Amino acid sequence: MGAEQVAERFAELYGAGPEGVWAAPGRVNLIGEHTDYNDGFVMPFALPHQAVAAVSRRDDGVLRLHSQDVEGGVVELRLDDLAPGTDQAWTAYPAGVVWALREAGHEVTGADIHLSSTVPTGAGLSSSAALEVVIALALNDLYDLGLQRWRLARLCQRAENVYVGAPTGIMDQTASACCEQGHALFLDTRDLSQQQIPFDLVAGGLRLLVVDTQVKHAHSGGEYGKRRAGCEKGAALLGVDALRDIPYDGLDAALARLGDEEEIVRLVRHVVTEDERVERTVSLLHAGDTRAIGPVLTEGHASLRDDFRISCPELDLVVDTALAAGALGARMTGGGFGGSAIVLAEAADVDTLTKAVEEAFAAADFKAPRVFEAVPSAGARRLS
Repeated sequence: MGAEQVAERFAELYGAGPEGVWAAPGRVNLIGEHTDYNDGFVMPFALPHQAVAAVSRRDDGVLRLHSQDVEGGVVELRLDDLAPGTDQAWTAYPAGVVWALREAGHEVTGADIHLSSTVPTGAGLSSSAALEVVIALALNDLYDLGLQRWRLARLCQRAENVYVGAPTGIMDQTASACCEQGHALFLDTRDLSQQQIPFDLVAGGLRLLVVDTQVKHAHSGGEYGKRRAGCEKGAALLGVDALRDIPYDGLDAALARLGDEEEIVRLVRHVVTEDERVERTVSLLHAGDTRAIGPVLTEGHASLRDDFRISCPELDLVVDTALAAGALGARMTGGGFGGSAIVLAEAADVDTLTKAVEEAFAAADFKAPRVFEAVPSAGARRLS
């Protein structure tokens, strides 16, 4: 739904038009998976798919929430009752942002909110971050909080980590808040420094496809947390603040020091080599050699599959089928255990690759995948 339709639905729900309408996108991570909570490097870009929110202020300590995408009426919450772990529904994401803003000392006295999103849920495309960021940006504007985009992202991450209980890193929220059209965002998650890297696929005769396997994942599940805890254990055993601090050329020596900690060895190896893959991708894009990032993406998938062990048969089938059909590179993207894969391809090969993947899924008796083109798009913004 566009801004006008969301505003009209808001008026139907709440009896008056909103004070404004905002949007925040989902994201695809080009390279740099499970590095963000290890103080490492990531390289996402924003999708055209976005969460749109019509919002007005209230002054009575009440938060009213409605989503076009969820069955049910308006949910009414009292701000003074908001607390981590009290909400297991979709409302935890917008309510968590309000809680995080108030916990940080910002005076938010209530809001009426209507939401609509085109970001697929459970597809590894950061639908939750889009919800969080659109609310944070709206309240920042309406309450004149004066918070910079990176700080809004931090507060949204706190909402997801503490209020929702999902141990995610900072990448998703920063991508939604800060990406620019036609660029990928090279983000150092330690100091939050950013570089906008030109990423014009069309000009180079290329396309990047997203293949949503329709296998749902949940970040608040235990496997994601286990990987994060394992990375933290690895850093502790190696005497560093985070795995970011293990140099690529010192990886073999670091792994030798871990001895028979086989699981930790695998996690450390993935994170250190993935950081190097991000830096290599940045160099290739700066040099204008976009095609050459294809094998880097494929290397990343092998590492996620074999070392981090967060792929699944559907994701592996996308990658293997696409490569066999002539793709330049492919890998899973997002948290893992389902979700989406990305495929870098020549523009002329898109139809052939799409058909090959769809036929492979049918032959394996998997649910039909959803395939669409990923277009580097604008970050969060006010629409009206």
